[in-house]
Amino acid sequence: MAVTSLWHIEGRLKDLIDYVENPEKTIAAKPELQPLWDVISYVSRPEATEQGEYVSSINCLKEIALRQMILTKKQYGKEDGYIAWHGYQSFKPDEVTPKEAHEIGLQTAREMWGDRFQIIITTHLDKDHLHNHFCFNSVSFIDGGKYDYSKSERRRMIEISDRICAEHGLSVIKNPHKAPSRPVWLDEKAGKPTRYNVYRADVREAIDYSRSQKYMEEYLRRKGYIIDFTGKHWKIRLPQYEHFTRLDTLNEKWTPENILRSMGRGATFGSRRAYISYPPQMPQDLKDWFQPFHRTSHIYRLYLHYCYLLGYLPKNTDYKPTSPYLKEDLKKIDEISEQVRYMGKYGIETLDDLYADRAKIESDMDRLIEIRTKLQNKIRRATPETKETLREEKAGVTARITELRKQLKTNKGIEERSVKIQEKTDMFYANEIAAKQAEQQKLRAKRKGGRER
Repeated sequence: MAVTSLWHIEGRLKDLIDYVENPEKTIAAKPELQPLWDVISYVSRPEATEQGEYVSSINCLKEIALRQMILTKKQYGKEDGYIAWHGYQSFKPDEVTPKEAHEIGLQTAREMWGDRFQIIITTHLDKDHLHNHFCFNSVSFIDGGKYDYSKSERRRMIEISDRICAEHGLSVIKNPHKAPSRPVWLDEKAGKPTRYNVYRADVREAIDYSRSQKYMEEYLRRKGYIIDFTGKHWKIRLPQYEHFTRLDTLNEKWTPENILRSMGRGATFGSRRAYISYPPQMPQDLKDWFQPFHRTSHIYRLYLHYCYLLGYLPKNTDYKPTSPYLKEDLKKIDEISEQVRYMGKYGIETLDDLYADRAKIESDMDRLIEIRTKLQNKIRRATPETKETLREEKAGVTARITELRKQLKTNKGIEERSVKIQEKTDMFYANEIAAKQAEQQKLRAKRKGGRER
């Protein structure tokens, strides 16, 4: 059995050339390009590949593969966009030998991309499961066409990999479920709160604390989920997502039959109510200021309110949100806190303040870009004695432009995230209002039943 995936790597041709000229300097100077360098250095590192025994190439020499990829890009003038593609093929533990895994990887790569692209294939032995890495040029050495990844290419990759595995006597997944995106997969692997492991935790609770399907549905609705327990596949979703997620994709054992058999392990007297924790110690003025379902321009207060809901504020609290609306954003808390610090540093409280800050950044960038252009013209005409001084001055201007670009990215990110924060906060409070109304209806029904008796 082999699991496959593929994703692109972005960059510029100049970055490839710089890396070839001086890899150590390039890595230090351009951390944003680390994915590509990781592919080139990681896939071939000796400690993972039996000192390079399981490193192969197709349509290029592995020792100079990157240089050959550069020449192909230059030949066809394809110097922008995606610069390479990186994929893996992972095998079930103890099902395949290193030699056989490598041969399967070579066969897969040849059939998938070997007619048009330059490819590096490596087999890694440093994990419990053997796995192949593929890295291939985004530009064809045959016709200069760029690789176009699509759903059909995804299906073709799975079909080719499965067929080759079957030819080697390996098991094949009969009914594969849709794999999560690579960022989600990496977050899940790192134990971060993604949509899917939040779902898993809540469904696990609902199964353990409910003695019937009815109570399980009620438990999940109290958490804020939309439920579809009809048919042979039970499904859930949160309101902010369009598509349902099947429970048996979260855990292959979670079929309706298995769930019903294992219900109620933690339940007492029929069922346990879903528990939702609430943030402590929110300042009264901040709590009173926020009105659910009313858009606000005061984004700084909105962020602070949300930080309390997430448990980031107050400092040194052990509170963790239990609401699925909030838990997923815990993985983004570093980014959220950075945006809060940015607003505090530059005195940004409202959207108008944010727009004024953005205009200033863009104006400063335009001025510095103009200065840098003039310096470049001076460098062309300068004597050898003054060129180095001018280059140092230009480098300082470039560093300032880079910093302003980071500020602009943060500024725009604040505006985008403020909309999402408002929506999630509204959903949280809407769910709480609905839960209170449901409890009141139950109580009224119970009282009415008592009077009738």
